[in-house]
Amino acid sequence: MAASGKGGRPLVADRRYAAAKAAARSTPPPKKPARKRPQPRRSGNIFVRLITGLISGVWRVIWGVAWRVGFVSALILAGIVFYFYQTLPPVTALLDGRAKGSVTLLDRNDQVFAWRGETFGGQITADTVSPNLLNAVIATEDKRFYRHFGVSPRGIASAIKINLSEGRGPLEGNGGSTITQQVAKLLCLGLRYDPAQWKSEAAYEADCRSGGVMRKLKEIPYAMAMEAKYSKAEILTIYFNRAYLGAGARGFEAAAQRYFGISANQVNPAQAAMLAGLLKAPSKYAPTNNLKRAQDRADVIIDLMAEQGYLTPAEAADAHAGPAQLSEAAQTKSGGFFADWVMETAPDFLTSTTTEDVIMRTTLDQKLQKDAEQALAWVFDNKVKSGSKAQAAIVVMSADGAVRAMVGGRKIEAAGSFNRATQALRQTGSSFKPFVYAAALDLGWSPADFVDDSPLTINIPGSGPWTPDNYDKKFEGLITLTQALKESRNIPAVRVSEAVGREAVRAVAEGFGIQSDLAAGPALALGASESTLIEMTGAYAGILNGGSSVTPYGLMELKLKDEAEPLMGAGGGIGERVISEEAAQLLTYMMNQVVESGTGTKARLDDRPVAGKTGTTSAARDAWFIGFTADYVTGVWIGYDDNTPLQGVTGAGLPAEIWHEVMVRVNDGIPPSDLQMIVPNARLRPAGNNVSSQPVAPSEPLMNPTDDQVESLLKDILNGQNN
Repeated sequence: MAASGKGGRPLVADRRYAAAKAAARSTPPPKKPARKRPQPRRSGNIFVRLITGLISGVWRVIWGVAWRVGFVSALILAGIVFYFYQTLPPVTALLDGRAKGSVTLLDRNDQVFAWRGETFGGQITADTVSPNLLNAVIATEDKRFYRHFGVSPRGIASAIKINLSEGRGPLEGNGGSTITQQVAKLLCLGLRYDPAQWKSEAAYEADCRSGGVMRKLKEIPYAMAMEAKYSKAEILTIYFNRAYLGAGARGFEAAAQRYFGISANQVNPAQAAMLAGLLKAPSKYAPTNNLKRAQDRADVIIDLMAEQGYLTPAEAADAHAGPAQLSEAAQTKSGGFFADWVMETAPDFLTSTTTEDVIMRTTLDQKLQKDAEQALAWVFDNKVKSGSKAQAAIVVMSADGAVRAMVGGRKIEAAGSFNRATQALRQTGSSFKPFVYAAALDLGWSPADFVDDSPLTINIPGSGPWTPDNYDKKFEGLITLTQALKESRNIPAVRVSEAVGREAVRAVAEGFGIQSDLAAGPALALGASESTLIEMTGAYAGILNGGSSVTPYGLMELKLKDEAEPLMGAGGGIGERVISEEAAQLLTYMMNQVVESGTGTKARLDDRPVAGKTGTTSAARDAWFIGFTADYVTGVWIGYDDNTPLQGVTGAGLPAEIWHEVMVRVNDGIPPSDLQMIVPNARLRPAGNNVSSQPVAPSEPLMNPTDDQVESLLKDILNGQNN
């Protein structure tokens, strides 16, 4: 029976239906089956699977090691960079990196003519240097300078490629160094110069610039530390001041002054290109060594500047058309021998080993120096056989010993730096004879006195008889002292020397500055002793100045740069009187006759009087002419360094001709002046075979005696000797 009515219990069917319905509501709808991913097909070859797995494993190991090593290396690099960063000093402490100072030599007009040591022209900065020079350096050395952090991987890779292609090691030759890395080398990676470790500063710098893997690895963090410590402008400033640029110039300011005579902030594009070109090889491209090579190198730099936009095509064309030229001082290279000599006259600690910058004012006259050099070259080019290896030396000085010009040798192959004007001790020959006659004149003899030119033999204790001869193998009999000197006759010179005494002759020669040992025997009168050209020229200067000794000198004043008070004054000048003024003026007359009508006629000048003396040594190993005008005394020597005899050369020949050519140039523009000389009265003073001398004074001096008067006087003399 069916249940009915409200509130009744639900039927079983209803309950089942309700439960099923509730379950349906609580059960989520079934999910769609997930799509299966395609599985890679495994190779059926087990060897391929093994190789693939091995490579994968190795790669995972390499990668794991690599990033750990890279991370550790980065930490180490950062530590090294930080260490170098801490050690880097302020920029101002790095600008002048020289271990020694320099010497700048000024001529008599205060113009620079030479440098010694490495000069530092003064601080120049990236902001004050000429933009032309800054651009030339960037274009040449590191065009990506402003875009890297001290190291250029691209540059290093390119350098390695070039080195390998040219058969070198990867780090040999081109190094791909940035400017910052080059500065690191200039600073020797922070290692200071130690004289105990390196023989010289040059050896120190060569070591600093040497290559090698280890040095390169150290150079990279040092360069990065510099980039962190300094600005780009400061790095360039260090570079501009420390780079060596040839000819002893340290830094671009010194180089600009040395080569062009201007500051580095004034150089034009052509000059800037030449200076920048020196960075590759300073000695090779120094314009003082080879101007054409330096100009060719500069043309390459100009093209680089144009390619990189630093020069317009028109500016580049102008720079090519007007290449840089050397200043007059740099071009002539005058006074090299003179500069070396002057350096030797001052203490080493103020010259060759100075740690300060020194200024030396000297006596050199650059015009006269050029005159002497050109005269010597002209004579050898026009009057000497081509290819001659004969050497020559010239000294020009004033009457007080101030040296105005000095040529220490011809610039021929293998000539070396030997200064033949100051270092070569050579026999003086007949150029010594004026000192013999000076001794006689100082004792009261006259140029008009007579001396016997006849055969003479002197017995020398320990050596036996000695018989001098005249160069022409002839004898003139009784002749005046003047004729004896002007014809350079040997026997009369010996007779006079023996008559006045060798000690008197030696005293005069030494008084006039001949410092070398003088011969002890009678050959003293014939110039058997040795001397230097500068000593002999200085001795003749004593005759010119009226009989007082001189000490040849080239230094006028020495002081430190930027200091007003000099440390040293003139190193020579006029000294004590040697012979009387009258004797000097009489001797000047005799020496004037040598040039007017004697052995020195080739030295005669058309516009002014000259006094001088020729000299030729035994076997013609040396030939001399030393003489003077009222303004200058000049000495000339010719010979071979190895004492090879000269062929057909005497003091009357080439030396006199060179002297003439020098003095024509030296006296150009100088008004003629008369020599201070006394024309003597005619007197007769015989000197017989026994070398005795008895004065014979006529009642009245005879000026220009006639032949009859001379014959009468000679008869009186001979009668007196016979009695």
